[in-house]
Amino acid sequence: MNAYMNQYQSNQVTTATPEQVLIMLYDGAIRFVRQAKEAVEAGNLGVKSTAIGKAIAIITEFSNTLDREIGGEIAVDLSRLYDFMLMELSAVNARSDAKRLDPVEKILLDLREAFAEAAIIHRREQQAVQPVRAEAQRSVVAY
Repeated sequence: MNAYMNQYQSNQVTTATPEQVLIMLYDGAIRFVRQAKEAVEAGNLGVKSTAIGKAIAIITEFSNTLDREIGGEIAVDLSRLYDFMLMELSAVNARSDAKRLDPVEKILLDLREAFAEAAIIHRREQQAVQPVRAEAQRSVVAY
């Protein structure tokens, strides 16, 4: 069963749009933060460290892929949020203070929601442009 699940997840990622991959990564980071919180509360240090490590890896990738030239002030603000989350995750890993995970989870949820809404808007804009492009192509072919 695990092999089928791995194949399904692999197919899901390889066929996803960049926007969908971003949302999947946010979902993963949120899931790992929640796992870390549960592990801290249960006193399971191994699971806590693994979950925090995975959340840190995802958030670090978000930070590393920011285009500060194109993104301007938004990219700077996102960078600050990512830095804050990384700092809090590292602190929880060192001190096992589950309450410090609450703002990290909240920020990730808010960002996920914002990016999901942006993806919907982008998809609608692309769909609106496609009929115009198709009509333009038909016009060119008619000449």
